[in-house]
Amino acid sequence: MKKLRLGQIAVYVVLGLAAIPVLFPIYYGFVGAVMGPGDLATYPPALVPSALHWQNITDVFRSVPLGRFYANSAVQAGVITVAQVITSIFAAYAFAFLRLPAKAATFSLFLATLMVPWEAIIIPNYLAISDWGLTRGGLTYLGLVLPFLASAFGTFLLRQAFLQFPSELRDAAVIDGCGHWRLLWRVIVPLSKPSIAAVGVYVFLSAWNQYFWPLILIRDSEFQTLQIGISQLNDAEAAQPGLVLAGVALSLLPTLAVVIFGQRYIVRGLTAGALR
Repeated sequence: MKKLRLGQIAVYVVLGLAAIPVLFPIYYGFVGAVMGPGDLATYPPALVPSALHWQNITDVFRSVPLGRFYANSAVQAGVITVAQVITSIFAAYAFAFLRLPAKAATFSLFLATLMVPWEAIIIPNYLAISDWGLTRGGLTYLGLVLPFLASAFGTFLLRQAFLQFPSELRDAAVIDGCGHWRLLWRVIVPLSKPSIAAVGVYVFLSAWNQYFWPLILIRDSEFQTLQIGISQLNDAEAAQPGLVLAGVALSLLPTLAVVIFGQRYIVRGLTAGALR
């Protein structure tokens, strides 16, 4: 028993030390957001503010239209999340339950797209979106989301979860008169909420943190997303690191909230199809 306790303590110590380099940037981002110029200019850097300097946060809203950037990112991430969840549900159901010709080969080809790096297709995507005129005005929103309306990862994850359903349950639903549509939305989807939520959380975080695609696509400043908008703080106010850290801290709030409240769904969803 004593050895077991010592082993547990050692595990927690190692995990705690490993968490420091992960959590410290987040901690310093929020702490630096309320530090004054004197604290930020000290060497070695101050880890605790001598006084709360809330002016950094108010200056962010005065320096850039942060509310507009938040709205643009929310529209982009929301549309991509809803679209990928819906398309992943339909595709996963088809690959899991429907009898299709060459289904295994098609699914393998579908998964192979995960091995194609985004950098290899970003130029063709940009040229196509630009030729269609989706880089100006309100159509910019469509250009931001169009390449991300479907995902092989979400389809794979949900297919694995759908395959866990007992065949007896599906047979009973069919005997009761359930067609594919009713079986999907009345039986499969309600029982797959953890996996669907995991896909939604993952997709939202990926879409919210997009930087390079909005950077090369957006031409009108009023459609800039949050990740592009806060970079203006570094360009215009390079001598005010507190202002930059305040902008970074404000941009982290939605993602931290999603991770904190959606963590259990991510774990349950990713492990749902691990065992058969």
